[in-house]
Amino acid sequence: MYSNKRILRISAPLLFSLLAQNILQVIDTAFLGRVGEVELGASALAGVLYIAIFTLGFGFSMGSQILIGRRNGEQNYRQIGEIVIQGILFLSMLAAVLIPLMSFASRHWLPLLFESEHIAEAVTEYLVWRIFGIFFAFANVMFRAFFMGIAQTKVLTWNAIVMALVNIVLDYALIFGNFGMPKMGIGGAALASVIAEIASMLFFVIYLMKNIDFKKYGFNIIRLRWPVMKRILDISVFMMIQNVVSIGTWMLFFLFIENYLGERPLAVANIVRSFYMILTIPANALSATTNTLVSNTIGAGRRDEVFSLVKRISRMSFAIIVVVALCVAIFPKAVIAIYTNDPSLIDDTVIPLYVLLSALPFYSVGGALFSAVSGTGNTRTALVFELVTMIFYVSYMWLIIVHLRSSVAIAWTTEHLYWIFLLIMSSVYLRSGEWKNRQI
Repeated sequence: MYSNKRILRISAPLLFSLLAQNILQVIDTAFLGRVGEVELGASALAGVLYIAIFTLGFGFSMGSQILIGRRNGEQNYRQIGEIVIQGILFLSMLAAVLIPLMSFASRHWLPLLFESEHIAEAVTEYLVWRIFGIFFAFANVMFRAFFMGIAQTKVLTWNAIVMALVNIVLDYALIFGNFGMPKMGIGGAALASVIAEIASMLFFVIYLMKNIDFKKYGFNIIRLRWPVMKRILDISVFMMIQNVVSIGTWMLFFLFIENYLGERPLAVANIVRSFYMILTIPANALSATTNTLVSNTIGAGRRDEVFSLVKRISRMSFAIIVVVALCVAIFPKAVIAIYTNDPSLIDDTVIPLYVLLSALPFYSVGGALFSAVSGTGNTRTALVFELVTMIFYVSYMWLIIVHLRSSVAIAWTTEHLYWIFLLIMSSVYLRSGEWKNRQI
């Protein structure tokens, strides 16, 4: 059984890694908030569009991480490197298809989605640069899956620090035209992120060469193996679909706000989104740890310990996120001022931020339980839970934004519904024990 101390030791580096990575989003939002409201709102839409593509690779890597964790628990180390190599080869081929497709779509198709011509132009300007980072981002998620799967997460902290530092310096240079660089605005934010992804990949490659036993983990043989790739896809495809569906509805949320509520509500929603990404970092770190430890525990033949492990992680996640939310709730205007110096925009963001904070406890527990479902290898079941939840989520979103034209604050109550549904379904499933005979 993993002790609380061991859980925190695995989670902490991942937490710092996520923190450093999400600081990139904070810096982008803070810088672009000084450029203008259009750029601030457009960065939310463009960012979600990019993430929608990125989640294909991320879902594949999460399926890979489950397999790596299971093989690590079984002490079948040589197959781990094989999983990583086949994952990188597959995602490289996928990136080679997606980059030209998205480059074309960002110029000719995506502008048709937006009511505001200024928003459409800014989104296109961002994506024509940002999409080139997808190849490096896909490689990075496989490296991350490797280190998470073998429960050696310290390297993720250092990698994220390198990535954050590169991105911050280049954001300052390319958005505003400092250090002799061209003044590129929102396009500069996108290019800075691409270069940061490249720096991250180079860091992982150098670290692997210097610190990992290639023979032990099977990295010494690099060749295309379709049977291994198919085995990964058998687990990953449901997570890939799940992530695309989830991000697709997230994109729909921002499109509804832009189309039916306007540019100012979109700017408010982007600020709240940035808080969402930062404040949920502890819960996300513990959720990823849940996935890894559940898979390792099952691989070691200790299935009866799984539910107890998940309950302890859920309690830890709940306690941490409640403290974080309370700290932000005390001084909301001070923290919102990080993103904008417009007093009216700050005032408009306070109530939506409070609504978001009230959803975080459900996020903390629901995220851990839902990750545990995937960690058992039952990714098909996790996809079904996601799809059922999305039916209610989209219906509710349409009702309050499109039909009722409610405020941004009311719109954010969609997160309460989403996480309560996933929390209940995941809890019932884990208690049922139906997952215990799943072999991968």
